[in-house]
Amino acid sequence: MDGPRVTIIPYRPRKLQAVIHSKLKRFNVFVCHRRFGKTVLCINEAIKRALAESPHKERRYAYIAPLYKQAKAVAWDYLKQFTAPIEGRIVNESELRVDLPNGSRIRLFGADNPDALRGVYLDGVILDEYADMHPRLWEEVVRPLLADRKGWAIFIGTPRGRNQFWELFEKAQADPEWYTAIFRASETGIIDASEVAAMKRDMDPDAYEQELECSFIAAIKGAFYGVILNELEKAGRIRSVPYDPGLKTFTSWDLGWTDDTAIWVYQVAPFEIRYIDYHCTSGQKIEHYTKWLQDKPYHYTKHWLPPDARASTLPANGVTTIQQVAAQLGGVEKVGICPDLDLQDHINATRAILPRCWFDADRCKQGLEALRQYQRTWDAERKVFMPKPLHNWASHGATAFHTGIAAYQDANPSAVPVSAFRTPTLNEAWGRQGYADEGRI
Repeated sequence: MDGPRVTIIPYRPRKLQAVIHSKLKRFNVFVCHRRFGKTVLCINEAIKRALAESPHKERRYAYIAPLYKQAKAVAWDYLKQFTAPIEGRIVNESELRVDLPNGSRIRLFGADNPDALRGVYLDGVILDEYADMHPRLWEEVVRPLLADRKGWAIFIGTPRGRNQFWELFEKAQADPEWYTAIFRASETGIIDASEVAAMKRDMDPDAYEQELECSFIAAIKGAFYGVILNELEKAGRIRSVPYDPGLKTFTSWDLGWTDDTAIWVYQVAPFEIRYIDYHCTSGQKIEHYTKWLQDKPYHYTKHWLPPDARASTLPANGVTTIQQVAAQLGGVEKVGICPDLDLQDHINATRAILPRCWFDADRCKQGLEALRQYQRTWDAERKVFMPKPLHNWASHGATAFHTGIAAYQDANPSAVPVSAFRTPTLNEAWGRQGYADEGRI
């Protein structure tokens, strides 16, 4: 009589991978250096759990990367490779999905399209490079999907400063229901020691500390404003900043619908700008944003919209013109459209004015993280950063900030007009201390 069929998955975990497999709990977060093998580990963990016996039928597992195209490039071949020996498995190329004969399904997603996740349930989820995802993705989208099945979650990645990944790691370390670990290249032995030494010699120090030694405090490579914000934090300018009724209060916007709409609230004082509040969300009607503003104790002098507001609308309840949007914000005289500047001029001006700013650490937390994460696009083929910013969740908060900076001349007529900022040389624009060469007004 034949025994039960045995399927052998072509995966032999490394020593540290095997340790992780054995220690996983319901919720897990581990920080790994490059080339650790974290994606292979997690894909095989999902396959193992999808094949295991369970009282639940039609189990669903998700692997999420920051971008859909990243999920396909990084994990899709692994998922097909390691499920190939499973007789009866079905591969759906168009949906990046593998269906197993027991009814389980493993599918790849991108955090850039969270709506694709809504309305489903999950028995388990992997969030790869969580530091590059929108901070709200876990709490507002993914976590509720695990509730019905009491599903599990694995967060993995490399640091990108002290953002939501760092906060999650710090919080999880004190929670016995979470498994946490950090794996540095100098300690794991996965990359040959001579190669680690060569990489340390050849790489930018911040890049080495971040990518190989898992440092959360290394400057984010390619970030436009990270160094300046670190200096502001050291100087005590990111702290509690109360509303001052005696100062003019403004808002600056980036309009979106499927993308985020972001709003900064700031006050102008002699020789400084105080950012006291921030709000960002997506898919909401204009009434949502006006209610948020009205529920605050602020008296608004003017609301600044971006240049594309002349053609952009928020499709809600018949609002089809900027005049109608203005009516929701207190009238046309309360709304202005900021100067239409070249993006590089926006970045120049922001670098020059940022050292004069204060930020409320609590209310502006999400906006500050957007500014920290606003970074140049990396050209993988040429191995260089491009002047063009990377378009991701951080872009909306940064663009809304640019709107206010461009309108700063209206708020403070004695300042040098933003239009006076020249476009710098590449060395000035992209140098680590380049902003200092552009002058401080």
